[in-house]
Amino acid sequence: MTIRELGCCGAYCKTCPALLDNSCRGCKLGYERGERDITKAKCKMKVCCFKERNYETCADCPDYLSCEILNEFYGKKGYKYKKYRQALAFIRENGYEKFIEIADTWRGPYGRYQ
Repeated sequence: MTIRELGCCGAYCKTCPALLDNSCRGCKLGYERGERDITKAKCKMKVCCFKERNYETCADCPDYLSCEILNEFYGKKGYKYKKYRQALAFIRENGYEKFIEIADTWRGPYGRYQ
């Protein structure tokens, strides 16, 4: 996995079927490959993180803790949102290299950090 395969929100993409069969047009890859037009993006997080601020993920943002877009997203029901938040918190504390090292051992979209 590389940073390019990590969603702005903290989604871990390595085990995603769309990424594995090269049909992913997700957060970054589709825009970088010219398959999608960032000016037409509807996801507020993608627009802010990727287009306006040119960050790898929201973990890079100084407004991370107070961001309304992130807090609204992470406030949704569902286990995955908790895991996405956990991923970004881990990245902020330990960096991308350590996250990728650990995440590459996972067999699914989530895993342990120890």
